[in-house]
Amino acid sequence: MRSAARVAEAARYDTREHASLRSFIATPPDTILFAVVAALVGIGLVMIFSASSATAYSEHQDVTYYAKRQIMWLVVGLICAFGAYRIDYHALKKAAPYIVIASFLSLVAVLVPHVGLVVNGARRWIGASFITFQPSEFAKLALVIFLAAKLSVRGEKIGSLAKGLFPLCIPAFAMAVLVMKEPDMGTASLLVMTSFAMFFAAGARLPHLIAIGLATLPPVIATILVSPYQRARIFAFIDPWKDPQNYGFHIVQSLLALGSGGVLGVGLGASRAKFFYLPEQYTDFIFSVIGEELGYVGTVAVVVLFLIFAYRCIKVALAAPDRFGFFLVIGCMASIVIQAFVNIGVVTSSWPVTGVPLPFISFGGSSLIVNLVGVALIMNVGRHRRVADLE
Repeated sequence: MRSAARVAEAARYDTREHASLRSFIATPPDTILFAVVAALVGIGLVMIFSASSATAYSEHQDVTYYAKRQIMWLVVGLICAFGAYRIDYHALKKAAPYIVIASFLSLVAVLVPHVGLVVNGARRWIGASFITFQPSEFAKLALVIFLAAKLSVRGEKIGSLAKGLFPLCIPAFAMAVLVMKEPDMGTASLLVMTSFAMFFAAGARLPHLIAIGLATLPPVIATILVSPYQRARIFAFIDPWKDPQNYGFHIVQSLLALGSGGVLGVGLGASRAKFFYLPEQYTDFIFSVIGEELGYVGTVAVVVLFLIFAYRCIKVALAAPDRFGFFLVIGCMASIVIQAFVNIGVVTSSWPVTGVPLPFISFGGSSLIVNLVGVALIMNVGRHRRVADLE
């Protein structure tokens, strides 16, 4: 039994290309994790149809327009997810530098005039006509893969600020700066928070993380103060009722929608806020429509699903056969869960308006595809168990 434990421990912490067949065996996928994600996606399809129906009819004379597009992206996402589930995830470790370079190039490209598409004053998309994608969404997954590869070989060096932690902060902050230029403060903050979650899981010292966070505050505050758009969002968060018809409009309408739902909601499809009162009602503020139509019970159900998702992911990470698999799961999980609770924080006026979608539920092809691929990578790692877990 002791020798088996040593083998298991070596399989987890050996950073070389070790004999993987001796360190883990294939197991069935996590059915609970799969069911939770399927439930979130199902809720998303139903709520996108409900929340977007008025806008879809007004703009396209088809109440199912956005729901049909989301189904199309779901099919694409499932195909990509199946590929991510079937590959040997160790191959991503070798490809990590190339993946992150490609992500950097796409983030730069989106800022180039006539290449990046401008929508609502933000340059965040690349593509044309019907098909577009958001490089910042793919940047989240690229950064997770890159940091997982680096952390898997860094070991105890992560406890050193100069030699371990700070060099890994450079690509994370560089990506965040490019995303801020779009401007997209929400995704930029998600990149940093996901990175910090991975650093903490790797054993980085909390005082070091706090020190780096405090060091970034002055430039972040300066960026917000010089941008009327970002400054207005912060002021709206502090007191949305001071300017309820302008900068505070999103938050005020979101709170009104949530409050009107009560405990059980007004009924599926019966939202009043979606009739051009609540902006972005089927994307960033879809949680408000859930609260209005399904009530407090519906919102709690969504929160519980995300908590179960996080719990199952942590179980998969702890049973991962190697360090790269561990950090890959932690990064993918943190990216999705942090984004979910930031979005919920925004619509409940607990977080400044950042413009990030609710994973699996909000309308958006890039977000859905990337999140499904992230889940597929988590389940890919989860197909394997360390030898110690079989004793």
